[in-house]
Amino acid sequence: MPFDFQGKHVTVAGLGVSGVPAAKVLHGLGAHVTVVNDGDDERARAQAADLEALGVTVRLGDGATLPKGTELIVTAPGWKPDKPLFTAAHEAGVPVWGDVELAWRLRGPDAAPWLAVTGTNGKTTTVRMLASILKAAGLRTAAVGNIGVSLLDVVTGDEEYDVLAVELSSYQLHWAPSLRAHSAVVLNLAPDHLDWHGSMEAYAADKGRIYEGNRIACVYNVDATDKPSTEDLVREADVEEGCRAVGFTLGSPAPSQLGVVDGILVDRAFVENRQQNAQELAEVSDVNPPAPHNIANALAAAALARAFGVSAAAVRDGLRAFKPDAHRIAHVADVDGVAYVDDSKATNTHATEASLAAYESIVWIAGGLAKGATFDELVTGAAKRLRGAVLIGADRALIREALARHAPEVPVVDLDRTDTGAMLQAVQEAQRLARPGDTVLLAPACASMDMFTNYNQRGDAFAEAVRELGA
Repeated sequence: MPFDFQGKHVTVAGLGVSGVPAAKVLHGLGAHVTVVNDGDDERARAQAADLEALGVTVRLGDGATLPKGTELIVTAPGWKPDKPLFTAAHEAGVPVWGDVELAWRLRGPDAAPWLAVTGTNGKTTTVRMLASILKAAGLRTAAVGNIGVSLLDVVTGDEEYDVLAVELSSYQLHWAPSLRAHSAVVLNLAPDHLDWHGSMEAYAADKGRIYEGNRIACVYNVDATDKPSTEDLVREADVEEGCRAVGFTLGSPAPSQLGVVDGILVDRAFVENRQQNAQELAEVSDVNPPAPHNIANALAAAALARAFGVSAAAVRDGLRAFKPDAHRIAHVADVDGVAYVDDSKATNTHATEASLAAYESIVWIAGGLAKGATFDELVTGAAKRLRGAVLIGADRALIREALARHAPEVPVVDLDRTDTGAMLQAVQEAQRLARPGDTVLLAPACASMDMFTNYNQRGDAFAEAVRELGA
């Protein structure tokens, strides 16, 4: 650890989920901690009062000025790199860490290795699948990181682990320069958070940091067509001697890959004589749900687990035991021969593309806040699968115009309302368009905050509306 925190002056940038634990940990290590925060609302004042009671200095309403004497900044991951505070730190030669970097540096000499997961979509599902597989192997583990469980709490807590399944966002990776995982995967890359990173190249570079210093395996997506691809990021990474590139594919795997053959997930990477041999891991039906993008998540989780030495039987048992989170391509009900599926978590076009690819005939419920997205490519790829579309939300016109250009034969219902009651009407309109054997799919390709508190509330509204149909 380059810092002996005793007596050092450390500034924590931002209160909230990561800032408060970081301030408490640093104070406990003997640092003089000052927390700076842009906001000065009721919640921030309550958090500040708790910290000040411990002896931490808190400065609300001014996150731009570097406190005098600062020797290190620990930032919340969401703070953009171009903020004046970081410019001042750079000019003063003050290092900036994220909370993940701090957690990495606080690990003890016998700390559990990290199996790390990032990507534009599928991170949380893959990490939870991985944790399920590791538990099935009898290992002490937890799903931690961007999934909502603080890595600081884990590395400073009393519980001992054999290995950690770690979800990392591009923000967290940007601020974690010394992180070195046992093995890691970038699941996929699509334009996202470009306002924060500045460009697709910068976004991809921050994702690619997850491969730096890997010891055993850099796992990548063979099927990815975006540039740069995840394989490109592996090629550019500086890894430890002997670390291998391991691909996963929905097709038949080549040597050093995991893939699918005749409905079986197979491993040709972590077997003896991989030129000739393959190891059966699980059946596609063991993956819940067995949608193509979720099978890809399962293969990525299996690759990381196999890199850690987990048996094929544990991969199968872990996948069978895994239960997906709500609002992730979740089957709600069948009504009059029509399936209703909630994928409210599909808040961008990349996630929605994967969701639409999972079904043959779809009445698509979409719309919300587009966050600068365009929909032409998405609609072009899905046009042949669409029975109809029901559009809701503030930016629905963007999707309507893409449908008019690329799928003019698809009937579209445009709901000119953004109150939360619009979801019931949307489901009723979808029922009118659907035929037995179809899937009514909520995969909005947009954020939810124009109409709902979050994607969870949007998914709950969809499920409630479907239940009313069934009643």
